[in-house]
Formats: sequence, structure tokens, C-alpha cells
Amino acid sequence: MHNNFSVAGNIVNIEAKTIKYGIVEVKHGKIMAITPLQYNAKENEPYILPGFVDSHVHIESSMLIPSEFAKLAVLHGTVATISDPHEIANVCGMEGVHFMIDNGKQVNFKFNFGAPSCVPATNFETAGTVLNSNDVKALLAMPEIKYLSEMMNFPGVLYNDEEVMKKIEFALQQGKPIDGHAPGLRGETAKNYIEANQKFTSSKGQLTSKVIISTDHECFTAEEALDKLNYGMKILIREGSAAKNFEALIELLHKHEDNIMFCSDDKHPDSLVVNHINALCARAVAKGIDVFKVLKAASLNTIKHYNLEVGLLQPNDSADFIVVDNLTNFNVQATYINGSLVAQNGVSFIESIACNTINNFSCLPINKEALKVDSTLYPNTEVPVIEALDGQLITNNIPIAKENLLDTKTNYLESNTTIDVLKIVVVNRYSKAPIAKAFIKNFGLQKGALASSVAHDSHNIVAVGVDDESLVHAINLVINEKGGVAVAFNANEGKVLGLPIAGLMSNKDGFEVATAYTEIDKLSKDVLGSTLQSPFMTLSFMALLVIPHLKLSDKGLFDGGNFNFINQV
Repeated sequence: MHNNFSVAGNIVNIEAKTIKYGIVEVKHGKIMAITPLQYNAKENEPYILPGFVDSHVHIESSMLIPSEFAKLAVLHGTVATISDPHEIANVCGMEGVHFMIDNGKQVNFKFNFGAPSCVPATNFETAGTVLNSNDVKALLAMPEIKYLSEMMNFPGVLYNDEEVMKKIEFALQQGKPIDGHAPGLRGETAKNYIEANQKFTSSKGQLTSKVIISTDHECFTAEEALDKLNYGMKILIREGSAAKNFEALIELLHKHEDNIMFCSDDKHPDSLVVNHINALCARAVAKGIDVFKVLKAASLNTIKHYNLEVGLLQPNDSADFIVVDNLTNFNVQATYINGSLVAQNGVSFIESIACNTINNFSCLPINKEALKVDSTLYPNTEVPVIEALDGQLITNNIPIAKENLLDTKTNYLESNTTIDVLKIVVVNRYSKAPIAKAFIKNFGLQKGALASSVAHDSHNIVAVGVDDESLVHAINLVINEKGGVAVAFNANEGKVLGLPIAGLMSNKDGFEVATAYTEIDKLSKDVLGSTLQSPFMTLSFMALLVIPHLKLSDKGLFDGGNFNFINQV
């Protein structure tokens, strides 16, 4: 039941680009009237503006179920998300997507889920399931599904893969937007991807726009983003826990205010407790960008692009708005969704709800013999090493002299902390299989190991460590919980945060999960020595083959530039 109430403050009209002091009247969850009381803003009064929308996020990366994600997000003025459930879909298929939708419906928050387009992301890894074009068609027919999720298989688009093209066509038939994912694509190749070779008609007949794949959140240079903007694409400026592209892209907002949106993509629970889209608004304003352009990127552009049922602070709109102290820091004093107060002054009024546990985990504990790397795996004098880049999902492929990793007594290759090159492994969590092994630079560990069943996109177990004993312990901690993130200090001591829902999410209170994750993250840095901003988030992307250049799947070391294996298990 909705309360009838009114809120006074400086009312921000994003489209009209005005700020006037007045009163917003709410009745039955809708805005009944907006009455200006004076022409200009009133000094020292709070500001009332539309709620923020995250234009692309994987809820699963917060390690929280949707209802708990909402509990934290509303603290920062977020009222809605564009949520791609392909993480849980890779593990549990259609059941996983329905789990996210059903759980999200139980709280007062506006989740807008997509139909995962690429499950699995590639054929070069083992996922828990496959969503074919018929599955995607069934999802797109649901009113809860608002769009076709990021089309990561850009080669499939460029070369007219039949299944890929069917998925795109089904989205067009439903009149639903199609998200892109094409890191590094430029020029004519980008144009061909965006236009998807122009073979389609919409539900209303011939398409009026050449733009088929309409967004991208993977640009890591302004030049790439500008290229795609010029071809008609909309660019999502991403600032998550691992991938941070804000600094590289934010200046584009000056001239492209209608075609930029803000997103987090992947945000860990400790980060979500602190801030969300509100932080991007504050940073953008601090760079001298007009506040109305900033707010377009934070709400209006996303609401319009995806045709969301989210209010924009207009009469007859759903009462989805926020009250902030000023338009510099964007500290949120109150968040309203459907006319109900869901957060106020750092307190969330969204309550925890019980949920069923779903999972797909068939993995037995391992031993250190399974982690040995025979030097003959690399017949040349150099070993290709994954170079992790802090704050980026892309990696480099750098050669390291084999002699720097070789134990001449055993003829095995081992981690070398002196040059910061460590062993990385991926364990198939769905069936018994040999373990994939490689080497990675820039994690900075001086002892122990990290392991996680959050490993995009197939979510096998990925681990990095200084020695095999620690690696085994960290991996087995995760296996014993049927999913989780773990630190091992040595062969016997460690700590794990269990993630029983699909090996991706906890079913516990969001603040409790954030505290537990903060502790494990701190241990990875203070005790083990990692130099990365977000070691576990970075680790989770080291198996993501669709992001170049060198990654490790459960099937072997993969060259993401040439899209082939360097070696296989």
C-alpha cells in the first residue's frame, strides 16, 4: 500500500534542463503534481531528481542475490538496473534466469533482465549448460525480459553464424534492444558488427535504422568509443570493481550527451556498500561536465533506450526519485521507488527474504600432483605468460624465459615471486577432467594462493598461487563449499566465503557478505601481498576468452586475438 505524501526541494527536470524549488506530490505510487514555488533553486535545500539506473550490470558479480543487491543499491539512489543474468545462465541455464527474475520480483526495486545471447561464451571452454536460439526466443517472449544481452560472439555476427543471427532476429521481432560486446573493434569491422549485416526486419516491417546492435560497454579508449558513436552506437561508461574505463571515456560526455550511459558491469559487495552510479555523477561533475548531461547518462538515456517503466520525475510518472544533498557530491538522503521510501540516510528498508538454493557443481577435491607443469608443455625457450592489467579486463601476452620458471631438479615449471610470475590454473567444476595450467604476471603474491568459482563466463574454478600446496588448499576450500572465494596462507590455513547459489552468490544478508568479502580481500593484499586493487575480481576475468589477449580456460591457454589455443590440456 502506498502512502500519499509530498516532498519539498529543488526539483531537477533533466529534459528541460531546469532546477526550480517546489513540491512533488505523490499519490498511489505515482507523481500527481509538481508545483514550482519559485523560479530558481533555493539555497541550502536538498535536490529532488530521478533515481539512478545502472545501464549494464551482472547482479551475480556482487555475490548477492537480486533482493540483497537491491538492499544495498538503494542506499546510493539506484532504483533500477539493466541486468544481464548470463553468469548464472552459464551455470544453471534457464532455471538460473528464472531464479533471478523470481527473486528480484520479491522486493521493491526495478530489475530489468536480458536474455543471455552467448551461453556458453565460446566453444573453447566447459560451461554448465547451453542456451540455444529457441531458449533465447522463449526468454525474449517474456515481459520480464527487456532486451537481448551482450552479443559477445562478434565473429558470429560478422560471419553470419546461423544461431547468432536467429537470436538477433528474435529480439528484433519482439522490438527489444540488442546489447553489444566488441572490445577493440574499430572501423569497417565495427560498422559491420553494429549493423549486423542488415538482413533483418522488425515486427513492424523493414527496419528504419541501420543500427542493430546498439550499445557497447567494452571500449577502453576514447578513440574506439568515438568510432562506435559515429556509427550510431551508444557507449556505456563502465566503472566496476575490475574494469575501470571512466577516466578514458568521460570527456566524450561533453559532446555526446544523448548517447552515453553509466554502468558498473561487475561490482563486488564491498564496493557496492560504498557507492554506485552516484559516485560516477560526482566524479563527472568534478571534471566540469554539465550536470544535466551527467544526469542524462545516469538515468534518462537508459530509461529511454530500453523503454523502462521507471519514472523521470514528471506528472503521472511512477514515483521513482531520490533526494540528494547537492549536485556536487550526490550524497543520497532518500530513495523512493513506486512511491515507497526504500532508503533514507544510509539505512535500507528493503528486507531480506528466504530463497531456494540452486547450483551445478560436480567437482571432487584435488591433489598437488594434478597441478604439476612439465616443462615439455612449452617446447620453446620462452613461456607465454598472461600479463594482468590492474583495472582492465584485457591482458597482454608476454614471453618469459623458461629458465626463470624451471626447477632443474624436477623439470617442472614453478612460480617465481622474484619476477612476479605465478602459476594459474582452471579446474572444471562440472565434470572430472585434467586441470588447465599456465602462468600469470602482476598478481604480486608473496605467499599462499587465491581461488574462486566466480570465473567469467563459464564459472569453473580459477586459482593463482605461489606454491602447489597453497593452490590445492585454496581450491579445495572452494570445492568443499560447492562454490566460493578463498585465500590459502599455506597448505593448511585459509579462509573461504561460501557462495552456495550457483557457486556465484551467497544467500546471506548483503551487508554480512560485504563484510566477509572485505576481510578476504584484505587478507589477499595484507597477508599474501597482492598489489592489485581488486585481486578476486581480476582473477575472475582471467578465464574470459572473449576479452583479448591471453586467457586460460579449463581446456587450455587461449589466444584471444587469433581465437585459438596455444596449448590444450
